[in-house]
Amino acid sequence: MRVSRLRTELELEALVPQWELLDQRQSPRVPFTSPAWNLMWWKHLRAQSLLASDALCAFALYDPEGVLIAVAPMLTTSRPAKGSLRIRELRFFGADANITELRGLVCAPRDYDRSMAAILRVAASSGREWHLATWSGLRRPPGEWAAAGYPPLIWRRQITDFCLSLPESWDAFRSALPRNIRESIRKCYNSLKRDGHEIELRIVTEPDGTGDALDIFFRLHRARSSAVGTIQHADVFNDGRTRRFLREYVNYSATRGELRIFQLLIGGTVVATRLGFLLGRDLYLYYSGYDPAWGRYSVMTTSVIEILKWAIANEVEVVNLSTGEDTSKTRWRPTRVAYHDAAQRSGTLAWRAGFAAGESIFLGLRGGHRTIRRWFAGARARLRPRP
Repeated sequence: MRVSRLRTELELEALVPQWELLDQRQSPRVPFTSPAWNLMWWKHLRAQSLLASDALCAFALYDPEGVLIAVAPMLTTSRPAKGSLRIRELRFFGADANITELRGLVCAPRDYDRSMAAILRVAASSGREWHLATWSGLRRPPGEWAAAGYPPLIWRRQITDFCLSLPESWDAFRSALPRNIRESIRKCYNSLKRDGHEIELRIVTEPDGTGDALDIFFRLHRARSSAVGTIQHADVFNDGRTRRFLREYVNYSATRGELRIFQLLIGGTVVATRLGFLLGRDLYLYYSGYDPAWGRYSVMTTSVIEILKWAIANEVEVVNLSTGEDTSKTRWRPTRVAYHDAAQRSGTLAWRAGFAAGESIFLGLRGGHRTIRRWFAGARARLRPRP
């Protein structure tokens, strides 16, 4: 196996044809492993300030025939951007406010172990270039990791992805659900019908319709985040950078025929919406939004039901309900796919001493930059084993 280190955008872009073929072999399929997502993320969301600056530090792995078998879209973040007290963290693309819901090594499942081992070896050989490495999306749990002979890591959180395999008909899917869920579905439709409301599912797929559809999505996504008396959700697209990123990716997805913006309409008005990406026979359901004025009709649940009906009718095999443990996903009895995050200290004593020195200085400055102080506190927490 040959490992190539990538330092420039041009080198990363040169991988795109083979990377796209590699992306199609992922299981489960998610948008975050695609070259388009990662290149657009780098364009719009990488850190570029005096407090933090990102530099490319990606890796490409090839088999003896020169075929790409894995991509590690990684970077090093320096805090602050300049100076002798810079602290560097090696991590994957996707260090954002959960816009990238899953991040990590891109490779076929059969190649995961040897690819991850190679990346760890290369990272260890460059240990003087970073103080802290954050490994995301690890597919082996802690017990199996140690048994497989990997170096010890400090395990942090587990991220669960929920994948729903679909039968051939809605009736077959519905009959396999628990009785209380079937009753909940019935109530969703009966409450609307009782008050004289008819629903319509509209699906935006073409590039010329994405602008208006995203405007509605941003508005309803923000409205959902401000709803009271329900589970709190963050408005993750609350600034210009994140919105520009999503607009570009959505437009690109539409040109490839992958975009599905689902809109639930009542009386011609969109009351709920959810972004979706059709990747082969996998449908990934991304963020959503709804009008709280219609919350008593459970319009978000109704939206998911309508999407599942559409997916079954269009021979979708798997609906990925995305990450996050909540009843809106678990009620459908999906398969759980676990990913793990872990941290690793640099093995170089000089660099570990430098980390400790920088931490003591910045955490000791009462008037110091809050961003850097918070990062040191978070880094220290990541390097502390969980109880």
